[in-house]
Amino acid sequence: MKKIFFGLSFLFYSLSNAQIDLRSAEFGGVLGGTYSRVRNAHNPSGPRITILGGITAQVPIGYGEQYYLQGEILYLGAGEGGDRKYEDAKGLDHAVYANNYVSVPINFKAYFSEAESEFFGFIGPRFNFLINQKIKNPAKASYDKDTFGKANSFNFGLGAGIGFSYLRKWEMALKFDVGLSNAYPNLKNSPEELATLDADVAKKKSEEVVSLAVSYFFR
Repeated sequence: MKKIFFGLSFLFYSLSNAQIDLRSAEFGGVLGGTYSRVRNAHNPSGPRITILGGITAQVPIGYGEQYYLQGEILYLGAGEGGDRKYEDAKGLDHAVYANNYVSVPINFKAYFSEAESEFFGFIGPRFNFLINQKIKNPAKASYDKDTFGKANSFNFGLGAGIGFSYLRKWEMALKFDVGLSNAYPNLKNSPEELATLDADVAKKKSEEVVSLAVSYFFR
């Protein structure tokens, strides 16, 4: 964890000393899908597949068109679901543990060259602000948001990904975000969970999201 925060601090220090031209900012829209899970949270559990969408802006770093600082404001669906195989075997309704956020990722973005159509990579932190939490058919009573399963109103993570830009207007990006904070801070105190004697109960509940999104820049 210390190495991660040191790396992020170094990244922001480097960016603060770089030449960033706000007058050359480019704006656009983002739309895509998400595949999310939460480590050590709901047992049994499976993925949740949903959507993301919002706005994006990027500003060049330096005097070329290769390095950028990119920020986004997104609606982000995350959380997880129940294990369908287990639920079908037990005759249970499918569980959904949905967390929906206003998400603000800030990324350092680097195109592989200054060509108009080119691959790029990016890395940076993501800050999530919970809009709402919806739970259906929880496997245990303690997973309900009114008991021990209430999601954290704020969490943050680190994301990285790769994408392709067509004429610097249309872009498609695949990204993986790993949560660095505890998505369900009270779940470890659930009597139902403690009774299982499972060591994972005490572990941090890390929300992980894989996303595939298309962006369009108004240039």
